[in-house]
Amino acid sequence: MDDITRSKTRDIIVEFAKEIEKAKVGSSPPKETVIHFRHEDRDKTPRPIFYVPIGYLRYRKDNGRISSDILNYEKDKGLLKEDSAKAQEIIKEFLEEKDKEKTDELMLLIEHDGQRDPAIITCDGFLINGNRRKMVMEKLLKKYSGDHRFTTMKVVILPGIGEEGGPPNLLEIEEIENRYQLQSEGKAEYYAFDRALSMRHKISIGMSLEEQLRDDPIYANLEQKEFKKAVQKFQDNYLNPLECVDRYLSNLTREGLYSTISKGLGDPEGRWQAFLDYYNFVYKKISDPKERIELGIEENEIGKIEDVAFKTIRMRQLQGLPSINKVHHAMRQLIKWLPIESSKKELLKLTDIELEWPEEESFDKSGRPYSHRTIDQLWSQKHGPKINAQLIKAINNFEHKKDQETPINLLKSAFQKLTHESMKPDYIKLADIPQAMHLAEDIEKRARELVREFYNYQKEYKKLKEKHKDRH
Repeated sequence: MDDITRSKTRDIIVEFAKEIEKAKVGSSPPKETVIHFRHEDRDKTPRPIFYVPIGYLRYRKDNGRISSDILNYEKDKGLLKEDSAKAQEIIKEFLEEKDKEKTDELMLLIEHDGQRDPAIITCDGFLINGNRRKMVMEKLLKKYSGDHRFTTMKVVILPGIGEEGGPPNLLEIEEIENRYQLQSEGKAEYYAFDRALSMRHKISIGMSLEEQLRDDPIYANLEQKEFKKAVQKFQDNYLNPLECVDRYLSNLTREGLYSTISKGLGDPEGRWQAFLDYYNFVYKKISDPKERIELGIEENEIGKIEDVAFKTIRMRQLQGLPSINKVHHAMRQLIKWLPIESSKKELLKLTDIELEWPEEESFDKSGRPYSHRTIDQLWSQKHGPKINAQLIKAINNFEHKKDQETPINLLKSAFQKLTHESMKPDYIKLADIPQAMHLAEDIEKRARELVREFYNYQKEYKKLKEKHKDRH
């Protein structure tokens, strides 16, 4: 990320800044607090706390908690100008719909104790930290009309034009949001999908994943080796599954329409967990050449397997599958079915299904276009029977193969492969000899272990047999 991008400053709306300056009232007696901004927390540099009428404060659309909603809206309907009254209402609606249980908890907390911690705003009144508190206080103001407890908010105002240090740049704003969102006291956790989008947005601004995690007290003081593991875990649980989501949406020509994946925590039709499991249980393995060889999967089959996974995920619900009724359960089992050639063959038949939905069938009787979710439901109704049938066949073939794989049959099969006519050193490529030697040593080691295990089992069996004979 170059310096120009990193230092870009958001535009200050001068008119709004003047309104804030005129309307702010200092606390009595004066109160100050140290915030996570620049080096002020390190140097213990306090900023004054002001009271600002709630009507002068505005929601900020670049709010990690509602990332998926904002991105989806702007892709579908155009840019949201957060300084407009319409945009403010839309952002408020997104906040109200996101994690209602946590919102209710916060509402009870503020109703009982009032606003505890000050929010943080830009000099022109946009909330960096405190968007959800403003939404809750507006709801309470409707409930208790005119109650002074909810007419103003305690805020810390960041510097403006001409003030020391100048207005915060975009990266600094993201840093503030990140630091405060990672403090869980009285604040809702990000829904995982929104957190993934927020993380990626912060990276695009210039805040690396490593920098984001260092803001979290849980990871801040980890040793480098453990910290690297934590970073990789976040890659695997957020950013990499998000890449799978983007490929899925691209295949459907729905780039950026994230609400078709999930509307939030508790969405009965949400698919984020399915993509999370697809990445960690399937894609990560079939993308690794070594694991792919062990699974018996060809490189040219990766795209076909992903196509099958995406079509299964689009189903949302599965029927008739033993102990599997949710698509994310299927993603966890898929990697077990693929090594069985007959199971894989049945699964790959799903590549014949058309992912696209006919344009002429995308409208209701009145000529209004169906929503993407309705189209998904229609697609599932049409292709669901075949998808369920092929998954059942794959499971049955897997179970049949598993029933055949008794220890004796497995040993016979292993012996047949080791004594196969092609198992000759002069048939191997020179470059593969070190790997062949390593595998042969592993086989020898495992064979010795099995001999000891069978011998010990035989001894125990003889002892039990003798005891049983003595009793009778």
